[in-house]
Amino acid sequence: MRRFAALYERLDRSTGTGDKRAALVDYFREAPPRDAAWALWLLAGGKIGGARARIATTGELRAWIGEETGNPDWLVEASHHAVGDLAETLALLLDDPAEAGEDIGLADWIEQRLVPVANADPEARRAVIVSAWHGLCFGERLVFNKLLTGALRVGVSAGLVQKALAEYSGLDIALIAQRMLGRWTPSADFLDGLLSPDAQPGDAALPYPFFLASPLEAEVATLGDIGEWLLEWKWDGIRLQLIRRDGDIALWSRGEERMDGRFPEIEAAAMALPRDAVIDGELLAWKDEAPAPLPFSALQTRIQRLKPGPKALANAPARVLAYDLLELEGEDLRERPLLERRRLLAELLDTAAHPLLRLSPEVRTSDWEAAARLREEARGRGVEGLMLKRGDSPYRHGRKRGDWWKWKVDPLTVDAVLVYAQSGSGRRSTLYTDYTFALWDGDVLVPVAKAYSGLDDKEILQLDRWIRANTVERFGPVRSVTAEHVFELGFEGVNVSKRHKSGVAVRFPRILRWRTDKPASEADRIESLRALAR
Repeated sequence: MRRFAALYERLDRSTGTGDKRAALVDYFREAPPRDAAWALWLLAGGKIGGARARIATTGELRAWIGEETGNPDWLVEASHHAVGDLAETLALLLDDPAEAGEDIGLADWIEQRLVPVANADPEARRAVIVSAWHGLCFGERLVFNKLLTGALRVGVSAGLVQKALAEYSGLDIALIAQRMLGRWTPSADFLDGLLSPDAQPGDAALPYPFFLASPLEAEVATLGDIGEWLLEWKWDGIRLQLIRRDGDIALWSRGEERMDGRFPEIEAAAMALPRDAVIDGELLAWKDEAPAPLPFSALQTRIQRLKPGPKALANAPARVLAYDLLELEGEDLRERPLLERRRLLAELLDTAAHPLLRLSPEVRTSDWEAAARLREEARGRGVEGLMLKRGDSPYRHGRKRGDWWKWKVDPLTVDAVLVYAQSGSGRRSTLYTDYTFALWDGDVLVPVAKAYSGLDDKEILQLDRWIRANTVERFGPVRSVTAEHVFELGFEGVNVSKRHKSGVAVRFPRILRWRTDKPASEADRIESLRALAR
């Protein structure tokens, strides 16, 4: 645990990615394989024991630290409020042991002490945690508490960890990223396979790391000759890779989740392909007679059904619009130019001639002005805008800027009233940065969206002070505030929703500006939002 605590401290104090990568390389070089595998799991966002394993709730941790230190609940709560981070609060409220105890490895702490008591009775869980508190020095105690609260945030992305592993092992980062996709268990064997230069048994079922487009923020004319670019619609579905290798079919979402069984019609269509292939495309809900895809909400009804029934299949039939070919008959095509990959993809789909596997159509225009006019029609076509891809671009991994851009339509907007606020997490845990907004429904404000991005630091501090002074009620960590401030919200779309009291659900809401010029009485009404719903 001491080695991992030292890594955490080094990462937390580093501000440059180079320093952080060097710290990771040093750790992976020195740590025992089992500890390194767990460190990789935790830094990649994994939880101990999985999402359903309960080792301690935040309420239990606050109660137990109060019992151990003799501090009343109000003082523990006040300390947490002052510090902001619960893990750090718990670590500060205890003194270090007179003598440092045995240095137990990270893997042993997790596998032999924490996982065995997950979901056990409170007394068993309390005994393990309190014993650790009294035996660990501050740095180790802090990291231990971070493991309990799931707040191990040190500014390290999965990509940075993969770069460190690539530097340490000498392997291509794309191979490491590919092997880390999907579900895996932290173990010495996994780490050995991850860093092995030899082909691994599970490699055949794995997708490639997705190449992600960046938002186009500059003027489109700065991209140069439009003839050098391939334009496509930006579909509003689920990005996926369809894999057919040796007759086996796998569907992978961009979220690194296998979707086998959830879209049986797509798996059957993949079996109709005449050759093994890995196709990148968009999964959409689309009825044959419709001129545009169904709203994303229709597709959501299929995502959670591991074995959809006839009704689900009929209400939201799926199809794939393919836009890239990454592998053909076992040959990796990613370094070939996009236009060549697309030509091979078109030939493959033409041969299969399956109605559920179609080529995403190219959008042909004479110049950027004409493209801009088409982009303005996007929302009426049920799409989010245009994709701009350089014709000679390879298929990279991650969000590499320059070759692929997403040119989305301007967001829909409403002016909404702030009604609830909740403190943020990590470095913003001492500030109220998560907000709930409402629109008028008659004389009542009905919540319609939550947003936490769009304000600058000065505005966040100003609003935080106002929230604390204008709280009406408290509901645990949530504060109800005076209905006074109006904010312009932007969002990508609106769908009818039976799960929301407002009857609608907005997609990707964010704050565009604080409308200090507008009283709450002049905020928009719910009817204006419902009118936009698909």
